[in-house]
Amino acid sequence: MATGEAGPGSVRDGSQPRKRLEEAMRSRLGRECVYVPSCRFGLYAALRHWCPPGGRVLMSPVNDDVIFFVVLAAGLRPVQAPLNPSDASIDIDAVPDEVWGSLSAVLTTNLYGNPDPAPGLRARCDTLGIPLFEDAAHAIGSEVGGRPVGAWGDASVFSLSKHVGAKAGGILAVADPGLRDVLEKTCDDLLLPRRTTAELAYAVRPYAEAAVRGLRLRRAAWATMRLLGLTERDAIRMPLRPEELARATASASGLDARDSLDAHSSLDAHDPWVRVDMHDYRLRAGRFRLGRIGRRLDGLDGVLADCRAGTELLLSTRWARPAGWEGARNRSPGAAQPLFRVPLLVADRDAAARALARRGIVVGYLYDPPLDDYAGAAFTDPSPSPEGARWFARHALPVDPLRARAAVAALEESGVRPAEAPEGLVPTGG
Repeated sequence: MATGEAGPGSVRDGSQPRKRLEEAMRSRLGRECVYVPSCRFGLYAALRHWCPPGGRVLMSPVNDDVIFFVVLAAGLRPVQAPLNPSDASIDIDAVPDEVWGSLSAVLTTNLYGNPDPAPGLRARCDTLGIPLFEDAAHAIGSEVGGRPVGAWGDASVFSLSKHVGAKAGGILAVADPGLRDVLEKTCDDLLLPRRTTAELAYAVRPYAEAAVRGLRLRRAAWATMRLLGLTERDAIRMPLRPEELARATASASGLDARDSLDAHSSLDAHDPWVRVDMHDYRLRAGRFRLGRIGRRLDGLDGVLADCRAGTELLLSTRWARPAGWEGARNRSPGAAQPLFRVPLLVADRDAAARALARRGIVVGYLYDPPLDDYAGAAFTDPSPSPEGARWFARHALPVDPLRARAAVAALEESGVRPAEAPEGLVPTGG
C-alpha cells in the first residue's frame, strides 16, 4: 500500500472519528447514517442504489449545477420541476400528471434551508411507488411537517461544509436501517485512496484563509488562482462544454450504475463537472480531517441559533418579499428556520451584491440561469412552467444570516429596492 494511504477499518483510516460523526447525526435525525466525503458523493451513491439505468428524476432547476451533473453521472435523466416563486421550492400541484407518471424518483433541494414540501412529496412518491431523495446540504437545522429536513426521504444527504463550516464531509442518512451496511459498502467501493497532499492542504487551509482575510488580500488571491488555472468558474454557472458532456453522458447511458465497475466508470467520465469547487469530493478521509469536522459539528447548535436570529432579522426587512406575498410559506413571523442563506428578493441583484461586497460580504450560492435554460433540452426535460424559477433566480440575493446586521446596513445605505411582485406568479401555500 502506498505511503499516506490506509485500508478500510484500520486505525489510520479514522473509523472511530467517523463513527462519532455518524452517531451525532443519527441522534439528530433518528436515522442510520453513513459518513461520506461530500454531499454530492452521498447523493451519487443513493441514486445508483435506488434508480434504474435511464430513470427520470424530478428536481429543481434552481440548484447547484454540480447536483445536476451528479444525476447525469448516475445514468439518469433530470426532469426540471415548476417552482414556488417565493422560495424556489417544488410546486407539487403544477407538475403535470404525465410527468409524475414518468418518474423514477424525486429529489428535493431545500434551497438555502427553506424546506421543500416534503410531506406532500412523500405522499406522492408513496402513491407512485418511487423513492424520495432529500438534498439537505443547506438545511441541516431546518424542519418541515414536524420533522427535521432529511427525515422524510428514502435517503437524504447533508453537507458538513455548510452550517458546520468544516470545508469537507457529508452524511448519507437512510430510512431503512437494514440498508445502512449495504450503502456503506457502496460508498466504500467508490472512494479513492486518501492522499497525504490533500490532507496537508486541508490542515493548512484555515490558516491560509485567515492570513488572506487579515491582510485584505482576497482580490489578489482570486486573481492568482485564476492565473494558475485553479478556478473553474468565470460566471455563476460552470462552463457546460456540451460536446464533451454529450460524450460522457452517452458513455454512462450504457452502464448500470448499480454495478461497482460501471459506477466507477460513469463517475470518472463526469468527474470534470462533478468535482468543481471540491476536487477531494470522493477521497477517503484521514483522522485529522475527521477530527476537525467532529469538533466543528460539536458547535452546530450554537451556529444554528445565530443563524435563526439573523434569519429573523433579514426576514423582517422590506426585501424579504414583494408586496402581496406576506403569507408565502416559510416566511411568516415567528417561523424562521436557521437558514444557511436568506434569499432576499431585490430589483437589481447584481447591484445589491456589489453593495454587500463593499462591506466585505461575499454573495455566493447563486443559481442563475435555471438548469433547463443553462443545459437545454439535450440534457434535461425543461420545466412545464419555467417562469417562477426564472424570476426567483434573477432576483434572489442569498445573504449569510451571520452577517445580517452588516448586510442590512449596506443595503439601506445603497438604496437597494425590493423586487416587484411578478404578474401572474402567485406563491403556493403549504
